[in-house]
This record gives sequence, structure tokens and C-alpha cells, in this order.
Amino acid sequence: MVVNLVMPLPHTLIIGAGPAGLTAAYELTRRNAPVEVVEADDVVGGISRTVERDGWRFDIGGHRFFTKVGRVEEFWHEVLPDGDFLLRPRMSRIHYRGKLFDYPLRAGNALGNLGIVEAVRCVGSYVWARLRPPADQSHFEGWVSARFGTRLYRMFFKTYTEKVWGFPATELQADWAAQRIRNLSLAGAVRNALLPRRARGADITSLIEEFQYPKLGPGMMWERCAELVAKAGGTVTMGTSVTRVHRADGRAVAVTVAGPDGERRIEADHVISSVPLPELVRAVDPPAPPPVLAAADALRHRDFLTVALVVPADAGFPDNWIYVHTPGVRVGRIQNFGSWSPFLVRDGFTCLGLEYFVDEGDDLWESADDDLVTLGTAELEALGLVRPGAVSAGYVVRMPKAYPVYDSGYEQAVETMRHWLAEALPNVHPVGRNGMHRYNNQDHSMLTAMLTVENILDDADHDVWEVNVEEEYHEQADASSSSASAGGRHGTGRAAPVLPRRP
Repeated sequence: MVVNLVMPLPHTLIIGAGPAGLTAAYELTRRNAPVEVVEADDVVGGISRTVERDGWRFDIGGHRFFTKVGRVEEFWHEVLPDGDFLLRPRMSRIHYRGKLFDYPLRAGNALGNLGIVEAVRCVGSYVWARLRPPADQSHFEGWVSARFGTRLYRMFFKTYTEKVWGFPATELQADWAAQRIRNLSLAGAVRNALLPRRARGADITSLIEEFQYPKLGPGMMWERCAELVAKAGGTVTMGTSVTRVHRADGRAVAVTVAGPDGERRIEADHVISSVPLPELVRAVDPPAPPPVLAAADALRHRDFLTVALVVPADAGFPDNWIYVHTPGVRVGRIQNFGSWSPFLVRDGFTCLGLEYFVDEGDDLWESADDDLVTLGTAELEALGLVRPGAVSAGYVVRMPKAYPVYDSGYEQAVETMRHWLAEALPNVHPVGRNGMHRYNNQDHSMLTAMLTVENILDDADHDVWEVNVEEEYHEQADASSSSASAGGRHGTGRAAPVLPRRP
């Protein structure tokens, strides 16, 4: 008698219910593999969540659903029916000293806003920079000024960049500029607007003009995904954090989690983690060696908060968001949630989301919600975007660890942790933005999860660290180079600045 022995599918414990974690869970349950997801928060979706307050819905950071990764596109439409997607026009502008500049810039709009005198000055500044470039181009300010002139740099780079990353532009290394401003750049667009006769060629590419968007916000995708995972036999447990990842015999064997009912231990064949990489390393028991723990302590994040202000619909603007380059205000970007989807707002009103880039524990992060609403209202009025008294209500949403920070030692720190995990716990798989400490877009975070599932179930040999946004960046059509291929490194995902480490 011949007996066919079928090996049971491995049990996978997933830490984090954001896009990467839930994508992995969905892919596993689709193949009937047992899976359990634990999420410390009470909302799924991570930074791609949709927050609801008093019937208003807020998209944290703005999430356009546009990708060149075919399997991600198929995933989206498998989870949500086509009727739940809206096709939205992409519109964004730049606010600079009371003027709104189209983005990408158009010659007539740019010249009209700058005026003839300022336009001539910008051209003169550009010519001077080409003739006498700054001596020090190792930092962001020198690199950009050398290529676009000091005036254009100050108008369209300095203020916003310093708001986002919280450092003077002279402390940002030039690596970011070299990656991010390779082809399509704001300063390049301005320069072409001012010098329309210059041959533009194929090096200047266009931003996407429309995108898909779930009608109730991006959280709709992940709420539905969590439901499908549970329906297929998986488990998604909220309000539950990981306290220890137990290792023995050269691999992870179990995870201890803490939830409303206390601690419990979950045996697992594999662990997929989308929590911040340092948190994963610190949770390992027995502990990682001192150099690995030191690497975990070396990584930092930039945090984020949204002040959502309710205004009459006619006080809104057609843009998805406006980038605020105007000095003197702390807001970095302003969304109009009604322009993303009318289902996020109420008839006769819209909601404007003022985005502040912060550090957890700083003055803005620690401010009372009422004080933040007062600040946001005052800045919105000072920018001339709404009339005084237009704001009728306000809400505050805080999002910790929104953006991985890339200081001068980040790459070595990540490599140290990555290699130790691969050797000490080969069945632990970091995925996603924070899980890999890479500034990935949603679709590329999802792809890391998809490939990881194939590694687990099919014994594939995908290197998920090679998934790099620059290869198929969804707003640029340049496939000829990437930060990974050009620099011979894995890159940061979507390009972000390399910052000098502060003492």
C-alpha cells in the first residue's frame, strides 16, 4: 500500500495589520495556510488607514492608488469591487507667498505669479550658479543651488524640505537631491517654464494625471482585506502588541503577545513583521548581541500629525493637496478631503487636512488638540486659503513613526540588523516601510509581502530587499536608472534624505 504524506502548511504569525501585513495574510489564506495577525492599534491599515471622527473621514498623508506592479493592481480589485473605486483627477499646487503655482509648473502660470522682474532675477541667479557654482555641494542646499540657482532653491526647495525633515538644508546630505531630483524636479520645471525654448527632451517626465481611490478612503481597502482574511479562516487580533520573539535552535519558535486579556504565547513556524525594524530586534529573546542592539538604537523616525478643519464647501479648493512653501507657517501640506472623495465629507462642507511633520514629544506633538486646531485655523487664514471665521470644527490625528529617517549611519545599521536576523532567525521576515526601514510606497510595501509569502510556501529565493520604488516609480517614466542600480546599493525605496547624525 502506498501512503501519500502531505506535509501541513506552516503556521505564520504576522506582526502588524498595515498594507504589508494584511497583504501577506490575504496571500497566505488564499492558499489555505494558517495565519494569525496581531495589531497593537485598534485600527487596521497603518499609515494607510482612514480615520473617522463624527462622520468625517480623514486620509492620513494622502494615498493615490496607482501602480505599475500588475499583481498589486489585481490585488486591489480582488479585495474591493470596481464600484468601490473612484477615478480621481490629480491636482496639486504650491503655495508660495500668497501665490498658487501649478505643479507641474506651467509657463504662463509661473511667469504670471513671479512677475517679469522676479523671473529675470531667477534666470540671472541660475546663470550665475552655472558660472560660479557653490564651492560646497556636499549638502542639499549647495547641490540644488548649484544646478538651479539660489533664488529658485529658496522659493521651491528650502522651506518645504526643512519642514518635512526637521533639519536645516545645509545639514542634509546631497544624496537625496541626487536621487530625487534626477529627472522631474520642481526647480527643473520652473526653469523650463522660464526658459520655454530650452529643449526639454525625454529627461523631463510628467506626473500622473488621474488615479484610483476607494470611495471611503484607503482604510476601506484594509478593513475589507481584514474581513476577508477572517472569513478565510485567518485571525486578526487588535489591541495586541508583541512583547517577545522567542528563538531557539537557530530560528524563531514562538511569539509572546500582550492584549486586553493579558499575555499569551503563540507558537509559529514563520514570523512576518511590519513593525519598525528596531522594535522587532529589541523584542528577540534571548537578546541580540550588543552591536545589533546598538544598530537598533541608531535608527530614527519622523512623526506626523493632521489637523482636520471643517469649512464650507465653497471655501475648499480643487487640489488633492497644496504644498506650503511659504515661510512663517509650520504647516507643510494641506489636503482637501472632498477633492479625494465626496464620500469623505458632508453635503455643503468639506474638510481641510493640515499636515505637520513633527517629532514625537516635541511642542506640536504634545500640544492639546484645541491648541492645534487654533494654530491650524490661524495658519489657514494667514495663508489666505479661507476667510476668517470659516472653520466650524476641528480634529487632530497623530501618527507616530510615519517616515523612516536616513541619517549618515542608517544604512550600516539596517544592514547589521538585517544580516543578524537572516543568520539568527531565518524564519523571521521583515516587510513593508517600517519593517524594512525603507520609505516605500504602499504598492511596493505590498510587493515585499507577496514575495515573502512565496518564499515561505514555495521555498522561493526572492530577495525582498531588492524591491525598490525607484525601479518602477509610479510618478516617473524613467526606467533607465535607479538609486539601486546607479549607486550599487539597495537604496532607500522612495528617495529620502540622508541626514548627518547629530551628536
